[in-house]
Amino acid sequence: MKSMQIFTLSAVLMFAVTAFGQSAKSTTAASAPPAQASQPAPTLASALDREISAIEKQVLEAAEAMPEDKFNFSPESLNIPGSNYKGVRTFAVQVKHIASSNYFIWSGLTGDKVPENIKDGNGPADLKTKAEILKFLQDSFALGHKGVATLTPENMLQTPEHSKSTRLRLATFGVAHAFNHYGQMVEYLRMNGIVPPASRGKSD
Repeated sequence: MKSMQIFTLSAVLMFAVTAFGQSAKSTTAASAPPAQASQPAPTLASALDREISAIEKQVLEAAEAMPEDKFNFSPESLNIPGSNYKGVRTFAVQVKHIASSNYFIWSGLTGDKVPENIKDGNGPADLKTKAEILKFLQDSFALGHKGVATLTPENMLQTPEHSKSTRLRLATFGVAHAFNHYGQMVEYLRMNGIVPPASRGKSD
């Protein structure tokens, strides 16, 4: 009888230890952070695509921030004493200039023809509304994304047909040029009392 009690007690203890171990494993598994999916290794194309996305976001948000009735604003209208803004581009033309230049620069990467309505760096004269100009801008950056997707370490120093620049320079110059004119857009917004979206929530 005594040996039977000892056997029963031993069995209960073994069951308790086993259950506790399983419970501990379950708790550990539940509290462990999920395994993170491995990120693809960066490539030349993906790195440059991020650069295009960065300036695209800032330019597009700045363009959207300007009210439509101010799209034809230029500093010339302010008549600032001692200034010389005569004949400078309006805000709308600044935006169209970025977009037109994107087409001229990045079409060298893709082989696409520049749209026929782009006659010069000021963009199509028939695009007048804010919606039309924003669409034109977005389409031009889409060409940039398409262009950099073709870049590889093997072809980046090649010079495309009808170009004097390497493929790498075309990709990076499009970004640098857009940043230059984004700075001018920022000044136009400030002159109209508008804080650029990229600066909102930060100390000016």
